[in-house]
Amino acid sequence: MATADDDALYVLTAVLLTPAQFPSVLGDDYPAACAALGLEPYAEGYGLVLGQDGEGARWTVIIDDVSLVAVAIASWDCGMEYDLSPDERSVVAALPGWPLAVATAAPGLPAPHDPEPEEGDRTPLSPPDGTTWGPAQRRLGADEVALQWAAWRAEMDGEGDGKDPAAEADAGPADRPGTADMAARGGQAAAVGAGDGTADPAGMAGMAERAEGAGPGGVADGRVTAQGDDPRDPYDGVRRALAELRGYLEDAPPVGRVRSSFAAGGARMLRADGPGWSLVARTDDMAFVLLDDEPHEVLPVARGPKLPGLLEALDAMAVRPS
Repeated sequence: MATADDDALYVLTAVLLTPAQFPSVLGDDYPAACAALGLEPYAEGYGLVLGQDGEGARWTVIIDDVSLVAVAIASWDCGMEYDLSPDERSVVAALPGWPLAVATAAPGLPAPHDPEPEEGDRTPLSPPDGTTWGPAQRRLGADEVALQWAAWRAEMDGEGDGKDPAAEADAGPADRPGTADMAARGGQAAAVGAGDGTADPAGMAGMAERAEGAGPGGVADGRVTAQGDDPRDPYDGVRRALAELRGYLEDAPPVGRVRSSFAAGGARMLRADGPGWSLVARTDDMAFVLLDDEPHEVLPVARGPKLPGLLEALDAMAVRPS
């Protein structure tokens, strides 16, 4: 998309904005993500092209040629070059700023900066503040848990220690090796701007025990046990999230609230969001919940006889990448 023209856009990266794939920083669902950019939630979706103009200013160009952006992303992921040059007729809008953090910059241009505002211009887009915790950071944390799932489960299942992971499949988190370590790592993964990035393994281990139903106010495989006396019990929020998820099965939420993607071994990776909470789960495994009210914490929900049915039902209603 770069030319000799001063208005050229030097493309740095691109992302999809579709019902099944959208930057989670923008909202809990597809309509909310579109609204954050002033777009109508068309079923076909959009492509977001992030780059710099000839002065180095940040711009997000929104196009309706979703296939073009999908091919470019797939090529880049494979280490191949791809000249992403959308036709001007496909451009829906050009917004100042970037909604996501971009680590690269165009060579030979001034450092990335917001363009000089003109009267009537909207506030430039910007990534979420990494020093605070809120809905955007919570959703990013859940995305990170999904990305790091394989490493976490290998650690939890005691890979290489002679234990049979299949024999532990029905155990709650507190019964499995490495739960405290995993929970601590989860807190770090979800800790967008968590200061020193440390977590409290002992505290997280206690949450894992409550997740198994071992303590008051615990959650076991999606079942709610008796509530404890602690008014700050983080599993109050988990119980609310699970109840809202069950509600999704009766009254369909906005499109994109529940998304399903490929996972190894024939399973599916689920991502679901709601007011104040995010869930990530594998259909053949356990689940984790992140809450606005519990900064930087990843709360495990044990697998048992009821969680699989809930996850399968959510997967059946979820939107999937085409």
